[in-house]
Amino acid sequence: MRSPITCARVVSAVLAVALSSVPVFAQGEPAPSMRRLSMDEAVRLALEQNLGLQVERMNPQIQDMAVAQAQSSWVPNVSSSLTNNSTNSPSTSLFSGGLDRITDSAVAAELALTQKLPTGASYSVAWGNSRATSTNIFNTFDPLLRSNVTFSAVQPLLRNFKIDAARQQLETTRKDREASDLQLRSTIVLTTRNVKNAYWDLATNIANLRAQRESLDLARRLLADNEKRVQIGTMAPIDIVEAQAEVARNDESVIVAEANIKRAEDYLRSLIYDPSTPDFWNITIEPSDTAPDLDQTLDVEGAVRRALEVRFDVQLARNGLARTDIDVRYHRNQTLPEVNAQATYSTIAAGGRELTPLTSLPIGPVTRSIFAQRSYGSVLGDVFTNAFPTWTLGITVSYPIGTSSAEANLARSRLQHSQAETQLRQLGLQIATQVRDLARQVQTNQKRIESARAALALAERRLQAEEKKFAAGIQTSFFVFQAQRDLGQARTNTIRAVSDYAKSIVEFEAAQETPLQ
Repeated sequence: MRSPITCARVVSAVLAVALSSVPVFAQGEPAPSMRRLSMDEAVRLALEQNLGLQVERMNPQIQDMAVAQAQSSWVPNVSSSLTNNSTNSPSTSLFSGGLDRITDSAVAAELALTQKLPTGASYSVAWGNSRATSTNIFNTFDPLLRSNVTFSAVQPLLRNFKIDAARQQLETTRKDREASDLQLRSTIVLTTRNVKNAYWDLATNIANLRAQRESLDLARRLLADNEKRVQIGTMAPIDIVEAQAEVARNDESVIVAEANIKRAEDYLRSLIYDPSTPDFWNITIEPSDTAPDLDQTLDVEGAVRRALEVRFDVQLARNGLARTDIDVRYHRNQTLPEVNAQATYSTIAAGGRELTPLTSLPIGPVTRSIFAQRSYGSVLGDVFTNAFPTWTLGITVSYPIGTSSAEANLARSRLQHSQAETQLRQLGLQIATQVRDLARQVQTNQKRIESARAALALAERRLQAEEKKFAAGIQTSFFVFQAQRDLGQARTNTIRAVSDYAKSIVEFEAAQETPLQ
């Protein structure tokens, strides 16, 4: 086996041939603008301008909105109301004061605050005020001013204490947010990998065009020699037909190679440039990097460990496992009895214009004087100094008799959790197999370059031998054409081996971070 240094020189020489060739442009096309790019520059441009990445970068922002929506379950809610009520009712009893109609009017306003807390508790605070008037002579106050403050709270003690539907949704949404970050990272890795492979494809096609042109030059040179032989009479005119056919065949190969350069260039351009870039379709890309060194040492076991730790599908599988764990915790909590502690506190006060009391049933018209006057400020003072408090404390318990849907959901969630664990182990085996196989491909392509180089050297020597035999008249041109074809194929094989080696390293590195879809 040849030394790595010799192999590296071969690789550099082959890529130097590729980089020294410039594709031919058809007549009528706009004059292209040449841009010489290194691999790192191409990757940087892709990370900045690739449309697929621009789309993918929006997904984490979308998931941020989903997290904010889930968190809105604990946002306080303020409400207010204002009502004006007037009631006219017929007199139906002696206590109507001898009137035919009783008119009651009331204006009420309320301000309330409700909120659900992350502990599963919920509370509400309400402050109400009203002013009521009535034509009923038996009322003590006219107008009557009322104010009250009410506070109530409910705290789950078992079910919905550690986790409830809102907290489950929030945790699940956060896992979706992590998954979107993982997907973005995977897209970046895949885009980088596609750019590098496209870069090597373009360099390979440029090198292949150079090789095809060299084959065409050899065929044309032999055709010119044969034409001279025909002129001097040492070769029959019919014998140059084969040389002309060989020139036509190589000319076709050059045309195809030029088209392949255009195709590879368009693909690389679509990966690294935004279509809004001026002269997007007229930018000619010239690769400036050579292939990676052949003396690289692969740490296969280290690569497998890294892949099992950081690869996108492993991280996504762990994310899914965490989601099923959230479901298990939630459904386990839902199987507990519902035990809620409740507390209510309220304070109320009344005031207004207090009338003198009636000492007997009225016989005729009633005239009542003002006994006392309690302002709205006095009413508020009674309310906020807790003059007339009311407390209520209690516990409510409920539990279904028989198998509940929560138990069925818990059993299903546990099975899904076990399934996710098994799938994670299976994925680890697949990843280890893939990374090891890609490392083997790198090593195989290293050896292919050595073999292709040896075949290229032998093909050059064989062509020289066949040309000497043909010049001496002891061999026909057919064998020269065959040797030229073999040399052209050897050049193509060497270029392809170098390209496959460079791309296999790209695949090996990318496979440690993301699946290669």
